[in-house]
Amino acid sequence: MRRLLPGPASGPLSQDELDAAYTPPAVPPGAVHLRMNFVSSADGAAEIEGRSGTLGGPGDRQVFRVLRWLADVVLVGAGTARAEDYGPAVVPAERREIRVAAGLAPVPPVAVVSGSLEFDPTARLFGGEVRPLLLTRASAPPERVAALRAVAEVVTCGEDRVEPALVLAELAARGLGRVLCEGGPMLHAQLAGAGLLDELCLTVEPVLAGPGHLGIVAGAPWLAACPLELAHVLEEDGSLFLRYRVPREP
Repeated sequence: MRRLLPGPASGPLSQDELDAAYTPPAVPPGAVHLRMNFVSSADGAAEIEGRSGTLGGPGDRQVFRVLRWLADVVLVGAGTARAEDYGPAVVPAERREIRVAAGLAPVPPVAVVSGSLEFDPTARLFGGEVRPLLLTRASAPPERVAALRAVAEVVTCGEDRVEPALVLAELAARGLGRVLCEGGPMLHAQLAGAGLLDELCLTVEPVLAGPGHLGIVAGAPWLAACPLELAHVLEEDGSLFLRYRVPREP
């Protein structure tokens, strides 16, 4: 993988250089830096046959791992967690040492946004060494809440719907300020549309998926577009790895 922008173009990046390219800013206590990670085809599809993993090549998987290794928590919507058969985050021993030295927990928990809590308590999401968080609403079915409390931390983030701002507030309250959101399109749209997004990491793969696919956002229209500033462009075998920041008013 090499850097195209900011220039001049580089040769192959080392692991340390790739880490540096994606290191998030420092986050004060009680604050959140929300980073979104997506892969897309050249014509804007975020999935093929219902899965994003079908799109990504080796470079995308490398960036995917690095972003997880730099995060306090991995945030995902329930639909994506089920479609992609989410399991716990995997961090090799050498990366655990690096995380601990940087003040992070050895392994980031996975946090799932779900209003219905339609999960099997025996799913592999709940089989890791770190209990996942289930971010739900107060009106979630009580029998599901009771069943899932044995395998996860169930957190209320709204009365009749899960409120995006409360999701981030609950994560911040637990010291999980560097949030990596891996979708899906509906959750991405809710967070970005509410003005909560800080950064978008987008892999563009050299393939045309054709009509009829989901994009990286879905749901109700926004009141206004969300501007982005390009921070870097990396490239490997025709795949582009874009890091955008959301500009903030001084």
